[in-house]
Amino acid sequence: MIVLGIDPGSTRIGYGVISGGKKLSLVDYGTIEIKRKESKKLIAEAAEKLSDLIKKHKPEIIGIEKLYFSKNVKTAMEVAQTRGALILEISKHNILMKELSPSEIKLAVAGYGLADKGAVAKMVGLLLGLKKEELKGYDDATDALATAIAAVNNAY
Repeated sequence: MIVLGIDPGSTRIGYGVISGGKKLSLVDYGTIEIKRKESKKLIAEAAEKLSDLIKKHKPEIIGIEKLYFSKNVKTAMEVAQTRGALILEISKHNILMKELSPSEIKLAVAGYGLADKGAVAKMVGLLLGLKKEELKGYDDATDALATAIAAVNNAY
């Protein structure tokens, strides 16, 4: 089973693709960088790039992180708009989607709903059979892999 995890952002979206089952393994991960500045073009570009990932990997399940409270209202609104476009794109592909809160993701991966990013990243590596130095790049990608792992755990 192929699972895609998404960590939504306004200009950088983390993604992680794993193969799930009895043993989890890494397929692909990284970040989608959105270059456009105009809001409606930014949102359209995010949806288009997600569609490309879906077509490439053909996931059976997609996990997407829920938006949590943000002190910066402007940033929260931008992320919420992008997240909405991503959810719409997922629904167009008719793929099972799991929306997970940050604490649900941390609990599923690290066993503690308030785990810090370091603990989550370490457990992602252990669960996928990777060494710490093998996971490179932004935290967004590691968070997306954690979301994919949590989606597998919450799939049924």
